[in-house]
Amino acid sequence: MGKVAVAVIVSLWVISLSILVNHIVPEPYMDEIFHVPQAQQYCIGNFRSWDPMITTPPGLYYLSLVHVASLFPGMSIVQAASSFSEVCTTAILRSVNGVLAVLCSILVYEIITLLRPTLSKGKATICAVVLALYPLHWFFTFLYYTDVASLTAVLAMYLACLKKSYWLSAVLGALAVVIRQTNIVWLLFVACTGVINITLVRPRDNVEANDTDTAIRKSNRSTSNDDVTSGSNLRQRKFSNSLGTDKHSMPSASLVSTNHSSGLLDEVKVIFLALWHMKWELLVSFSPFLMVFVAFLVFIRWNGSVVLGAKEAHTVSPHFAQIMYFGLVSALAVAPLHCSKGQVVDLFRSFWKRRPISFFQAFVAVIAGVFSVHFFSIAHPYLVADNRHYPFYLWRKVINAHWSMKYLLVSLYVYSWFSIFSTLGKVQRKIWVLAFFLATAAVLVPAPLIEFRYYTIPFYFIILHSHINDYQSWLLMGLLYLAVNVFTMMIFLFRPFHWDHEPGIQRFIW
Repeated sequence: MGKVAVAVIVSLWVISLSILVNHIVPEPYMDEIFHVPQAQQYCIGNFRSWDPMITTPPGLYYLSLVHVASLFPGMSIVQAASSFSEVCTTAILRSVNGVLAVLCSILVYEIITLLRPTLSKGKATICAVVLALYPLHWFFTFLYYTDVASLTAVLAMYLACLKKSYWLSAVLGALAVVIRQTNIVWLLFVACTGVINITLVRPRDNVEANDTDTAIRKSNRSTSNDDVTSGSNLRQRKFSNSLGTDKHSMPSASLVSTNHSSGLLDEVKVIFLALWHMKWELLVSFSPFLMVFVAFLVFIRWNGSVVLGAKEAHTVSPHFAQIMYFGLVSALAVAPLHCSKGQVVDLFRSFWKRRPISFFQAFVAVIAGVFSVHFFSIAHPYLVADNRHYPFYLWRKVINAHWSMKYLLVSLYVYSWFSIFSTLGKVQRKIWVLAFFLATAAVLVPAPLIEFRYYTIPFYFIILHSHINDYQSWLLMGLLYLAVNVFTMMIFLFRPFHWDHEPGIQRFIW
């Protein structure tokens, strides 16, 4: 068991289903009608060509060129293709995401083992395989969309940052931004998590320190003073190594240590104090992130917008209801945790323990939710006109089933977010949770179109930092994802339909 097992398992379904999808849907479909011809223009060396309907940068096309270049020698030898451009078929371009999906599952495994070093390889393998089945990620593995490449680049950036390879992390972050420009927000979030990890001592480190000291004092009670002294020195060296001390060593342990029950303002004060003491070291380490961000601002100034094409249909809009939808979708995706009786009871007990402030927070959240769905709920023309997408039916049959429905759903939105905050708060600092929420809002709120694909990256950050320990929850999640995937793929492949006003076969898609 391990990352090799994860790669093999994911490869099995990627290869088999890719063959099936390419057999039944050989031609570009939906957004592929823009992406595939654009990539093929790059394959013939026409880098000046650009489809004005494409909104994202050409990062995926550059990755496709690398992929095609790796396949061309072999295909040329077996005479499957006589020129480079002939390799750029729809099936080959789609296979880029297949390769990236396998790589992404390995990255997920590496992040899990890094965040939870005590987790067994078998359990980490199960977690990584289940997350590879996450429906909004799994489905687009078989199509030529930017989602899989975007997630893979962001997770690679995050993994490098966790390993304190900040320059590599920034380079991967630049790649993520070139694939999808909204990833600039996740680059800033990853940089913030790096600063938080440096300036705040994790609570479990303090626990390990206390446990180590106590155990060694007990074992050395009967030894001589010389033995105690030498053991203490050895213990200090071992503990220093276990904490992974590096060039960002803190000026004083008491300066930065905060216990897990410390408030948000306490954490902010500690961070700013540590930033002042370590300003030059942090500036050197995180300057690559700053350079990418400055380059992005220059791009915005030159382009006049965040998106490249179809600017009229993708204008920045205050779509605050989007953050509500994301909370509910994410909670349902981890239903064995967030929808369990135990979670509901634990959340109620937590509210009751912290009353009346918790009740006031819930009241404010409900008011904000009602305000958001009433004034900042956007019905994008693409949403209400395109019946090939599942959000079209959710919008018509659920949210707009009755005028009161969107208000009744607010309670579910609020519960979902409180449950997510509660889960994250058990293992993460308050400042980390706040940074994550702000990053998620910065990505989703400006997007006028309800696209569940946009929820993938923030969902992965949630699930990777929600320490679900029991096999039953992971098994149920895996079965849930598998059922959804089978349903959506069967509908996509075997239930096509036709439009009266447009020729061609139409298919249901996320």
